[in-house]
Amino acid sequence: MSSPLLLGVLAGLAVAVPVGPVGVLLLRTGVVDGLRVAVGAAFGVATVDLAYAVVAVTVGTPVSRALAGHAGLVRGVGAVVLVVVGGVGLVASLRAARLPPSDLPAGGGWSPLGAYARFVGLTAVNPTTAVTFTTVAIGLALGVTGTASVAAFVVGAGAASLAWQLLLAVGSSVVGHRLPPRARVVASVVGAGAVVLAGVAMLV
Repeated sequence: MSSPLLLGVLAGLAVAVPVGPVGVLLLRTGVVDGLRVAVGAAFGVATVDLAYAVVAVTVGTPVSRALAGHAGLVRGVGAVVLVVVGGVGLVASLRAARLPPSDLPAGGGWSPLGAYARFVGLTAVNPTTAVTFTTVAIGLALGVTGTASVAAFVVGAGAASLAWQLLLAVGSSVVGHRLPPRARVVASVVGAGAVVLAGVAMLV
């Protein structure tokens, strides 16, 4: 039987590695807002993944059934949130694109704590995360019993998710630091537009 820690790591990676709309937003945050803000966002994503891991090893099966029974609602709410968030970012980025290079803002105005709270909310309503949680993560958690095993599973899932999110945050912030201001604006427009398109695709 595989160790609970390894199962937790696999569950964390299964939820975290697929780069969906939230991953795109995290990459955009690193490029536009820099390392400190992106790290706050990464911790926000990992916090929700950690919470999912706790649910997976405690009440995973009932929650999985409940989410499956309301899959359309979960998908719709998440899609609307993504469209709104992406749309706001797209409008702000397009406005910045019309400014002369000397007037371009240094970042999006988010603090690390604000980015943390924002990404906690986004990840919690992200349909992709919920779907992965109800399949892979809960499946891996089956049979994990006992306080020590549950703790090991949760630690593994949280650490794996955080490591991946920090990799995205650091990598994108390094790229953003090397880009000229105008290129960062273009990256911001592309990232926000991709999130809007992903949300619209979930609605149709």
